[in-house]
Amino acid sequence: MSNDSINQGQQSDELQTEDWAGEMGLKWLASLSLFEGMIAPIGDALLARADFQSGETVIDLGCGGGATTLAIAGAVAPSGKVMGVDISPDLVAAAQERAASSGATNVEFTCADASVVQLPDAPYDRLFSRFGSMFFDQPVSAFSNLHGLVRKGGRIDLAVWGPPRDNLWMMEMMGVVRNHIEIPPAVPRAPGPFAFEDLEYLGSVLTDSGFTDVDVIAYQALQPVGGVGATPEKAVEFAFTSMAVGRLLNDKGEAVIEAARQELTDLFARHHVPGKGVMMQGKVWLVSAIA
Repeated sequence: MSNDSINQGQQSDELQTEDWAGEMGLKWLASLSLFEGMIAPIGDALLARADFQSGETVIDLGCGGGATTLAIAGAVAPSGKVMGVDISPDLVAAAQERAASSGATNVEFTCADASVVQLPDAPYDRLFSRFGSMFFDQPVSAFSNLHGLVRKGGRIDLAVWGPPRDNLWMMEMMGVVRNHIEIPPAVPRAPGPFAFEDLEYLGSVLTDSGFTDVDVIAYQALQPVGGVGATPEKAVEFAFTSMAVGRLLNDKGEAVIEAARQELTDLFARHHVPGKGVMMQGKVWLVSAIA
């Protein structure tokens, strides 16, 4: 799932909607192993909850570098198949290369906007998305389109970020940035990582799109910022090069950048666990529904 967890969907000169087809896709690709390492346990929890079976056909929405797509392909083999969908051509190319190297023969990838994509082999049995469903400008329209790609009675499984107050690894990082520059407040329900923090809103989007039997459980764990085993310094470098922190600060002058860098290093040092990395609280909603 291609996802910059710092942006909250605020439209302004400071905080813009992420360009997943371009800049953010490239940033994700450049730090692919680190991003995947940070969210792999969440993907594992969602895969366990989905409990894919041999023979099922599955769409992996916002597939990113293809890690979850290949895991699903293994679960539904030998007769099932998976279609990975992502809006970033760079990530799709990387996923295709990864699949070819793995030898998997029951997986394909397509570069497309999931809100309007049409797939020739639809309807599929299942739809899966690890952090790939929160960025739609018109979520009901997008999920209505996705509903049409899943057979009647088929199931969707989504992972979306819970409330900001329960995701301190994001919020404390942004708090550091706000100590040095002005950032407008987030717009509730706007496209971005926290679009579906409100479960009532999420449920209404899904039911208005034709889904039923919405079921949600919470997943809570410490997130390894910058990847498993990262030092505070490595985690800061990751934040500055791969997340919105760097973009927000990059034209604010060297003094501001260095002050923010030091404060962020101090923050991460307080949360560093030797051998594990910079471990900070996170919360995710694991969501299922029936088409």
